[in-house]
Amino acid sequence: MKLTGTTALVTGGLRGLGAAFTAELLARGATRVYATARAGGEHDDPRVEVVRLDVNDAAAVAGLAARAGDVDVVVNNAGVSTGADLLTGPLDDVRAEFETNVFGLLQVARAFAPVLAANGGGALVDVHSVLSWATSGTGYQASKAAAWGVTNGLRALLAPQGTLVTGVHLGYTATDMTAGLDVPKNDPRDVVRAALDGVERDEHEVLADEVSRQVKTLLAGDPAGLVLPR
Repeated sequence: MKLTGTTALVTGGLRGLGAAFTAELLARGATRVYATARAGGEHDDPRVEVVRLDVNDAAAVAGLAARAGDVDVVVNNAGVSTGADLLTGPLDDVRAEFETNVFGLLQVARAFAPVLAANGGGALVDVHSVLSWATSGTGYQASKAAAWGVTNGLRALLAPQGTLVTGVHLGYTATDMTAGLDVPKNDPRDVVRAALDGVERDEHEVLADEVSRQVKTLLAGDPAGLVLPR
């Protein structure tokens, strides 16, 4: 799928990885990008329409889908991480991660599936993580594993309408979410370039860095080998 001339929606599109998606879509010729943020905000490019949106708000998501009928690329990027441990962390924190990272992602996909169909199929891009496969024992990790399963299901269900569904996996990347971690990190721009290169090649899965490629090869082995240090 070529991105020139498309209209895109990027959830969480004003910060971190989402801001990089917004910028790169414009650089590749998108004519409009709806960039959502829970607190709203501004953008200095007139091609970007900032939309205040919480992906957990079903009515707001449905309202945006009804208004943004020109969208043919959806980037499900919005996500949260509380750091909650699955055994000892507050269960409400784990629930919050699932609400946004799994059900929020699904809610956006469900609302925009008819829009994508009406516009010829388009593309749905879901941002996952190397933690979809490796484990850190956190609610965030478990939610990313669940989101991977949701994306695989959506790929099968949306294929008849001609929608490309691309899952993007990446390791530690320099965003607000990883600001407190003293580890090597990807440049968000590199991750996004790899992701959108994959979309333009009609790929179903993008492994955006070496750590994701390495971990993917371990899936056929002992699950004990998929534990990451915390």
